[in-house]
Amino acid sequence: MATIIDTLKDGGAVAPRPRHPEKAHRPDTPILRKPEWIRVKAPGSPIYSETKQIVRENNLVTVCEEAGCPNIGECWSKKHATMMIMGDTCTRACSFCNVKTGLPGALDAHEPEHVATAVAKLGLKHVVITSVDRDDLADGGAQHFVEVIQAIRRRSPGTTIEILTPDFLRKDGALEKVVAAKPDVFNHNLETVPRLYLNIRPGARYFHSLRLLQRVKEIDPTIFTKSGIMVGLGETREEVLQVMDDMRSANIDFLTIGQYLQPTRKHAAVDRFVTPDEFKSYETVARTKGFLLVSSSPLTRSSYHADEDFARMRDARNAQIARG
Repeated sequence: MATIIDTLKDGGAVAPRPRHPEKAHRPDTPILRKPEWIRVKAPGSPIYSETKQIVRENNLVTVCEEAGCPNIGECWSKKHATMMIMGDTCTRACSFCNVKTGLPGALDAHEPEHVATAVAKLGLKHVVITSVDRDDLADGGAQHFVEVIQAIRRRSPGTTIEILTPDFLRKDGALEKVVAAKPDVFNHNLETVPRLYLNIRPGARYFHSLRLLQRVKEIDPTIFTKSGIMVGLGETREEVLQVMDDMRSANIDFLTIGQYLQPTRKHAAVDRFVTPDEFKSYETVARTKGFLLVSSSPLTRSSYHADEDFARMRDARNAQIARG
């Protein structure tokens, strides 16, 4: 039976409150049966268990678990975990997202060192750091991102760092602060086409997010920029191609496109499952538009194969420079 609405768990007991109270009164939406190309193996390898233990020992939150990523078994079996900083509670209530919404707690001053310790223990060559939205903070959590980046650089100077940030909406100076910390990749997802923002991403603004990524390049052209969208939410092919053009106008280097998967009946419904051939077609078109790298498949997620993709993107830029 499909989940109606998740419940929060504490110490193995189900808490009396739902995971998504802000969605509790929404009408149920149907959950479509997943096609064969979406199904993945259940996690369970020894390395998966080791990764899980390191995450727990350092009191870390991962987007892999909080967002219910279908690739967790594969990624954790390679010791690739995407750290989610600043807590597990988001100030936004996007209709696609499985991260809980509410008033977050205070920032953990020890979190940057805990993240850096875990990165060192996992032996990561490349790490992805993301976060919940923290509209409650004066800088949206920008300084916390800076401290995490600095802590990782102290402990693991050879590790390249990719950040997946909120939009820092109405947080003057926040973006500049994070860019000055010089992450190797700055990722911020547009998530969907402009027409669907009011329903899918109501707290965000499409052109603000686009401008955010453009500003990163203006401030520091050496930083790779990356953004992604989900498909299967009711967008048209023409709208997806327009988003590609908008991204290229903002000089975004790396585009990811993946299938939206509905977390519960209270979340936005899947309009359809996009076929692997359609994803391949999107990839072909995107490459002709000039992206350095494109990842387009049903199971593509922002941090999926991020380490390999970073190496490929760096090689693509070097080849581009060599060609003049």
